[in-house]
Amino acid sequence: MTSLPLTIRHEVPADAAAIERLHERAFGPGRFARTAFRLREGVPPDPALSFAAHVGTFLVGSVKVTPVLAGGHRALMLGPLTVDPAFEGRGIGAALMERSIEAARAAGHDLMMLVGDQPYYARFGFKVLPPGQLLLPGPADPARFLALELVEGVLKQRSGAVTAARAG
Repeated sequence: MTSLPLTIRHEVPADAAAIERLHERAFGPGRFARTAFRLREGVPPDPALSFAAHVGTFLVGSVKVTPVLAGGHRALMLGPLTVDPAFEGRGIGAALMERSIEAARAAGHDLMMLVGDQPYYARFGFKVLPPGQLLLPGPADPARFLALELVEGVLKQRSGAVTAARAG
């Protein structure tokens, strides 16, 4: 963990501009074409599961979690997880992940997914999904489509398309 005077709290609307600048630096304009972004487009992240990390008043990291449907059942899509490059390697990303996962479990959610690097996310319990079990709405490397069962055995009950959980 970090030795910085780190504060992790729920993301608030006042964080939006700083988080957007952080995402722009980390992911560039290509972020809007990514499959995971398509699932989040037009669907606000869950404020109870999305967190911001600060050192003093400086925003140094963010994690967002958005509701989705996985095979017609409610699930969560984690991401983006972003840490300011000047603060990488200090445990900030891990602290944000742990806080978000704990909050999701406490709220009674059963499945969290993401598109990311398996070697990084494995330490939090994320595993590569069985090929073809759940299908994303666009191109994604199957080796990067990961899931965490917040309730043991839930993946056996899920198959089909992963879609945005838009109201209406």
